[in-house]
Formats: sequence, structure tokens, C-alpha cells
Amino acid sequence: MTIRLYDTSARQIRDFAPVKPGCVSIYLCGATVQAAPHIGHIRSGLNFDIMRRWFAYRGYEVTFVRNVTDIDDKIITKARERGRPWWSIGYENERAFNDGYTALGCLPPTYEPRATGHVTEMVEMMRTLIERGHAYEADGSVYFDVRSWPSYLELSKQDLDEMRQPAEEGITGKRDPRDFAMWKATKPGEPDWETPWGRGRPGWHLECSAMAHKYLGSAFDVHGGGLDLIFPHHENEIAQAKAFGDEFARYWVHNAWVTMSGEKMSKSLGNSVLVSEMVKHWRPIVLRYYLGTPHYRSTIEYSEEALREAEAAFGRIEGFLQRVTELAGETVEPAAEVPPAFAEAMDDDLGVPGALAVVHTTVRQGNSALAADDKDAAVARFAEVRAMLGVLGLDPLDAQWAGESDQSEDLHGVVDSLVRLVLDQRESARARKDWATADAIRDQLAQAGLAIEDGPQGPRWTLGAR
Repeated sequence: MTIRLYDTSARQIRDFAPVKPGCVSIYLCGATVQAAPHIGHIRSGLNFDIMRRWFAYRGYEVTFVRNVTDIDDKIITKARERGRPWWSIGYENERAFNDGYTALGCLPPTYEPRATGHVTEMVEMMRTLIERGHAYEADGSVYFDVRSWPSYLELSKQDLDEMRQPAEEGITGKRDPRDFAMWKATKPGEPDWETPWGRGRPGWHLECSAMAHKYLGSAFDVHGGGLDLIFPHHENEIAQAKAFGDEFARYWVHNAWVTMSGEKMSKSLGNSVLVSEMVKHWRPIVLRYYLGTPHYRSTIEYSEEALREAEAAFGRIEGFLQRVTELAGETVEPAAEVPPAFAEAMDDDLGVPGALAVVHTTVRQGNSALAADDKDAAVARFAEVRAMLGVLGLDPLDAQWAGESDQSEDLHGVVDSLVRLVLDQRESARARKDWATADAIRDQLAQAGLAIEDGPQGPRWTLGAR
């Protein structure tokens, strides 16, 4: 089956046809590094990590570019507030973002360019746009003339005549209040770079057009980012790049937000949940399961209850893998191919929820095989589950989770010893036919998030719903 993606520009799901056969080029708008990341920031990187993995599984050679916006108004403001150099704020938070991506199992990008490292490319793009009549200089700033480009707003489908520009951008030397800044004239105390039009710094939109052109050429396959970037950022990127002469992106893919109390998670609302704090309370692989398994175009409403449900669901998968590993006496390698139903779901606009349903069905089949003492069937289902989890970046037996596995095994051993003491008391109660005490112990363990299974070899515990 052909991979199909929802293209925001077309407002429909389209068959994927790459610019270059056998290759996929992806540009993802990455972090603006004015602060440490919350889970809403990391969701975008995680969703496109899954996309990248699926393209690779389907045999494509993937070039994945994720930029870093390391200069903007907010970074400069933070630097002033803290009395620090602007670049130190950016670098500190860039590292925090990369730590977050790594913690949640995202593969490193092929290229990760910083905006400030590409001023030369931006100047060249502005020079060409000015020569072609699509941009102009005013008081040391350079603006894009939106009326010079008839296709402006082709992505967001807005009406130019109905657009209103924010009041704070009023008196700037613009010919039209809706024209946007490609380059901002220098101001006292701000970082700046030399250009033919005077010293200044990049505008937000210009940097991505310039970097996409440098690393992916005049035409590439997928441009990604959050829904909030459709306008103005991606709209302005398209206008600049196409007026410059690039075909630019063939598919526009946008992920939905993580919300709290119905509002987009953001630092301005004071409702962010920092990744650095979350990983102290939740296993990173569970956070990846929680953020990565809803469909990328579906909003995630954050709650601890939902996270606990994700933890329990993933615990059931891990429990099956653990039981088969104990039975087989060694780690069974993943199957060479995922089940057809899983592949069909992933091919259809990265349908992770449908693909995950296949994972859980396969786990149930494997557990049934274990109950029937059918080792061969259990091992076969184990191999299929590992193959599917590997595509999603969620295989707990994969080397990327080795550190977590070691820590988890240490903790599991401690918990197992404590639970065994309680289970021994339950077994003693059952032996003397004190069913009330035995049931009470089981219920207390269930309230603590542990499910007890009685089998021929005695009771065993697994993580259940809390």
C-alpha cells in the first residue's frame, strides 16, 4: 500500500510521491530556545520521529532536518531580565531540548542548523527577492511585499483584505501593514549582523526558508510543525521561498497540541509541564507511549489519570514480553516484518492508534498461547510485538532504552521482593482457607496499581491500572 499523508495545503489525505525516488526529505520547524521544553514542545519532535521511522521501515532513505531558532525577541528579553548574554540563554535551552528528545527516544536529526549560522544564506535570499520586486528595505529593515505574491495565504486559506495586523507593529516603514519583516534593523543592546542594508538581525520566517533551501534544495517532500505555525510562520515561509524561485515543500503536515484544561500548553499560560520534571516521575518510555500513540492530528488533553492509563497499558505489553523472555530463556529478536494490519494502519496517514490496536491484539494472542503452553505461538507473537514496537520507538528491549531497562530492572527487583512478602502472606491465608484476608490483600495490591495472576507456578504480579 502507498503511504498516504494529510496535506494541510490540500485539506485532504494524499498519496505520497517523493521528489526523488527512494528518498524522503523532511524539514521540521524545531525549537525556539527561549526556555526549557514542556511536553507539548516535545510532542512535535516525537510525532515526526515516528514518521521518519515509518518511512525508513518502508525502505526510504530519510534526510531529516530540524532547525533551532536561537535568536528572537523572547530570547533577547530573557537575556536582559537575567543579565546574561543572549547566546547563553539559547545554548542552555537548546541542550535542554536535545536532552528531552533523547530521553523520549527520538533519533537525532540528519542536520540541526541554527538560525544564526545561516545569515549569509538569508542575505542572498533577501537580495534576490528585492531584485525581483517581492521585498524592500525601509529604515534598515527588510520586508516582504505580500501583495506582490498573488498566492499569499494559499496554506491558511485566509482573505488578505480581511487580515488585520497587530497594533504594536504599526509604525515601521512598511508599505502595507500586512507586510512581514524578513530582517529587523538593529536596536541598542541587541545582537546584530552586517548586511547591504545595514546592521540588524533575522526575522523569524526568513531563517527557515533559507535553511530548508540550503539543506534540502529547491524542492523537498515534507514540511512539518505544530498547528499554531500554519499562520503566520509557514504561510510566510512559502511566500518567501516560492518568490525566490523554489518549489519548496510538496506536503504540509501539522501535529495537534497538548492541552491543559482545554488550552494549548504554553509557558505564557503558566500551565506547562517541563520534560525535565516529568522524567523524574514517569519512565521516559511511558511518556513516549503517552505522547506518541494518539493520532498526530488529535489533541491530547493532559492529565495524570491519562498518564496512569498509558503506564498500565504499556505495562501489559512489557509483562507479556517479560513472560516470554522467561519462557524462552533468551531474548527473541524482532520479526523481519510487521503484521499486515499494522502496516496498513501506519500507511494511512500514520494511523498509530490503529497500529497500536494490532499490538495489543497480538499481545492478547500471545498471552493466550502462554496460557495454553504453546511456546512456539507465544514466541512468534513476541517477535511480532517487538517488530511493531520498534517502528514506534517503543521496544523496551531495544538498545536505546538500555539505561532505563537497567534502572527499571533494579527497581523491579526491589519491588518484587516487597510484593513477594505480601503474596506469601496471601498464600498463607489461602492455605488456611481465610478467603477474606486473601481477597483483602489482593484488593490492596490492586489499589496500589498491581494486578495479581494466580497460575500453576503460583501467583505473579504485573502493573495494572491505578
